[in-house]
Amino acid sequence: MKTHPYSKRPDYALWRRAVANVAPGELDPVADVPFRLGAREKIATAGSCFAQHIGRYLRSSGCNYLVTEPPHAFISPQAADALNYGLYTARYGNIYTSRQLLQLFARAYGRFTPKENHWREGAAHVIDPFRPQIQPGGFNSARELDYDRERHFEAVRKAFETLDVFVFTLGLTELWRSREDGAAFPLCPGVAGGDYSLARHEFVNLGVDEIVADMTAFIRSLRAVNPAARVILTVSPVPLVATAEARHVVTSTMYSKSALRVACDMLSRSLSQVAYFPSYEIVAGGYAPTDYFAPDRRSVTQEGVAHVMRVFERHFIKRSAAGEALRGALRALGEKRSAPAEDPIAAAMRVVCDEEALSLERIEASSSDEGPSQAEPAPQSASGEESPPQEPLAEKPEHEADPANPVNERLAD
Repeated sequence: MKTHPYSKRPDYALWRRAVANVAPGELDPVADVPFRLGAREKIATAGSCFAQHIGRYLRSSGCNYLVTEPPHAFISPQAADALNYGLYTARYGNIYTSRQLLQLFARAYGRFTPKENHWREGAAHVIDPFRPQIQPGGFNSARELDYDRERHFEAVRKAFETLDVFVFTLGLTELWRSREDGAAFPLCPGVAGGDYSLARHEFVNLGVDEIVADMTAFIRSLRAVNPAARVILTVSPVPLVATAEARHVVTSTMYSKSALRVACDMLSRSLSQVAYFPSYEIVAGGYAPTDYFAPDRRSVTQEGVAHVMRVFERHFIKRSAAGEALRGALRALGEKRSAPAEDPIAAAMRVVCDEEALSLERIEASSSDEGPSQAEPAPQSASGEESPPQEPLAEKPEHEADPANPVNERLAD
């Protein structure tokens, strides 16, 4: 019998065995991982809304989930929950893009201070432009925000310097930034604080090369302060709630997730101790016999999250008698410290999503109150004449950072 390179491929490489004949809930797209996590290894998380599920699982399963920014001792569990403590390792809120993550590192280590550093809401409230929904109602003063931010940056530095593994979920390619210094915001100014200005703010849709450059720079910076740090990258399966591109939101979602997925593949192939975990493929790939999206076609069902975390545990979590005993003790300790008042299933599925501020109801309300919104101007040629708009996938996209700006150079290096 003739042989060829496909003759003795393992089951995971063959569609019929790996996908078509797999029972519901058992699709497992992971073939191999470069490392596994022991019971004592400190795991930190950050990323888009879906990353909250990963952090919640790590806590509830007794893994050594790293929290460097706990609430003050006098704050009740209910108040801490309302103030968004515990969503992630530190109180940074959702980090949707590679540019936000790179910028967070630069800001935490004093390498970049955005000029648009506070948003005032009326006479009594101040919003953090880079954590616009972390403090419901905002801070009472710029001084209070500055104090909280100093404490936050201390927690971020501690996380980066002491973690063993960093799990980062990339969610978006679209972002808004300052035209003045390139500072990237998690939400468009004016949505959950601040005032949008066409003269001061611009829309950016990151390309694959930009994502790879951002993440490479971040991982190098992380290993400069923590040489042994390992990284797990994943892509959120949650679609965009809205797009600023002149195209259908489904098309923008497909571009965004595709660019992020390709970037993760390039990073996991080119950098040591960087793994990719396919949460996007499990939920949104359409290969599982079960539909893992709720009726809104954005929210991931409890079954979908459970499937993702089963696969994560199977491949990334080491199991041993001693480790299980330690995890059991940590689980018991965690249950004593926090007894949720709400239904446990509802608590497990609740996520705080900044992007939901762009819901249809809010957009309609704001448009009816404020009249026509400002639009991005058409790109112009050197002569001042309008030229056809550039597609975000062009070789030199319109969102490319101005290399003459030293802050942009510093964030991209």
